[in-house]
Amino acid sequence: MSIIVFTRSTPDTAAKVEVDGSGNVTWGDAATVVNPWDEYALEEGIVQAKNGGGKASVIAIGGEMHNDALKHSLAMGLDQAIRVEDDALDASDALAYATAASAAVKKVDDAKLVIFGKESIDVGTDQHAYMTARKLGWTMLSYVSQIIEVDYEAGTIKVEKMYEQGKQVVTSQLPAVITVMKEINEPRYPSFIGIRKASKAQIPVWSLADLGISAPTAKTQTLAFNNLPAREVKTEMIEGEPEEQARILVDKLLEEKVL
Repeated sequence: MSIIVFTRSTPDTAAKVEVDGSGNVTWGDAATVVNPWDEYALEEGIVQAKNGGGKASVIAIGGEMHNDALKHSLAMGLDQAIRVEDDALDASDALAYATAASAAVKKVDDAKLVIFGKESIDVGTDQHAYMTARKLGWTMLSYVSQIIEVDYEAGTIKVEKMYEQGKQVVTSQLPAVITVMKEINEPRYPSFIGIRKASKAQIPVWSLADLGISAPTAKTQTLAFNNLPAREVKTEMIEGEPEEQARILVDKLLEEKVL
């Protein structure tokens, strides 16, 4: 039985992302980090694999930059890491990502559960998770804040889902794809031994040919990237007592039609 977690490397939130003179998006020498939402998915993958007596695999779709996230995952305690890369694959396209991701899941023996973080912060989307579930033909369970019970023999999973309006408990058949919230667990820190072991790991790279698929026809095309126009900002400090400051601030907001 296999649990599969998907992850990716993203620019550090403190990095200054901009478009360089060649029209490419760059964040300079700033480090990349594991997509923050994925840390909860990785932790849950380890826990569920241990509970079910199976293996936890981590997969990244894209170039070598994602090796850092994969090695971090191995250092946390996942059993194996795989990267999918192909010149014909645009991993930033959700449909292309889902096509490769679903094929990779099928290539891993006896996969029962696929876990994603809530979203990818660099592209600001979660649609790739839903598309992966649709490609697999598996149940999709989003916004999972707790896995209450998994019965691999009966092939069922019971989860708590979190919404703005409250919580919902649902039961579904396995296999399934889930996206997890930060409330689901507290991610562990990689151990020193885990980091050393992960640093020496050789991560296999699967091409689309290895997966027995071809890239889907792109539905959109990126023509260019541009930096946002510079904004002139003027700061004004309001003097006086708190009541007077509040009155002046409200008047200015009304004047600017903010209120």
